[in-house]
Amino acid sequence: MKMFGSDNDSGVHSKILEAIVNCNKEHENPYGYDTYSEKAIKKFKEIFTEKANVFFVPNGTAANVVGLSSLLRPFEGVVCVDNAHINVDECGAFERFTGSKILTVPLRNGKISTEDITRLLLAKGDEHRTQPKVISISQVSESGTIYTSNEIKEIADFAHKNNMLLHVDGARISNAAAALDISFKEMIVDTGVDLLSFGGTKNGMMYGEAIISFNEEATKNLLFARKQGMQLISKMRYISAQFIAYLENDLWKKTASHANNMAKLLVDGVKEIKEIKIIDSPDANIIIATIPKEWIEPLQKKTYFYLLEEPTNLVRWVASFDTLESEINEFIDEIKRLAKN
Repeated sequence: MKMFGSDNDSGVHSKILEAIVNCNKEHENPYGYDTYSEKAIKKFKEIFTEKANVFFVPNGTAANVVGLSSLLRPFEGVVCVDNAHINVDECGAFERFTGSKILTVPLRNGKISTEDITRLLLAKGDEHRTQPKVISISQVSESGTIYTSNEIKEIADFAHKNNMLLHVDGARISNAAAALDISFKEMIVDTGVDLLSFGGTKNGMMYGEAIISFNEEATKNLLFARKQGMQLISKMRYISAQFIAYLENDLWKKTASHANNMAKLLVDGVKEIKEIKIIDSPDANIIIATIPKEWIEPLQKKTYFYLLEEPTNLVRWVASFDTLESEINEFIDEIKRLAKN
């Protein structure tokens, strides 16, 4: 059985592997001046409009940290919920690289609230305090919930009204777009997002993310911030060729929809089991739940998943683009067996 620990556990889609092999046949110019990168950027512009400026990087931490660094001065900070990936799972990379500070607020249903951000605005103009400049949200959230377009627009409008900017950590943006059945343009451009970390690794790519800037000043800075941040890949075509295959014929949507459907199948299969409490109504491919302590070891012998909080027995199950329905059903059967004992 495949693992439910993360969608990073999954393999690489065959069409992505084929694209990598095909781009390996000839020599190409380095550092993004190759035909594959030109084609991938053109594809992104078709999807997000000509306003989109695209910078490829190898991983999500690079996309977040390098991208955010283009929006901030050292005395400014980024506001996010306390379980945000940039705050919890990037080993302090943001603070070390940018010299800026993360300002956290509590999460509500896994999301950020403008009401909680308002109290931080009292610091504006106070020379003794970090100046809140960027709001960062994760789409899908770390709790498995999704921001609707209206919610993103509300946050973007709030940010701009208060001379701030909005960044979206879109490591799982494809899962969110598939779940909401909307386009990337509707979710990002039409809502007023300033900067996007566009992920592909968690949804069938081997590696590679894209920083997409809709902010003129950030775009100027990114040309240099990416290089200074050691994220300018010489053989860029091995990332951009993947994105061509990922975006063509909506491969991203097919893989994301499958992962979402597998997670829904798991939720539907266990939601009536009284010992299990599903947290925050998962919308995409991430499920956060509490289960009896004595179930964790036998279930992890079946397939690996994360134990997030030992005192509360909080676990995370993640479905991937290559998760099989039979594997979900087998896992559900094991849970039901434990529930009967």
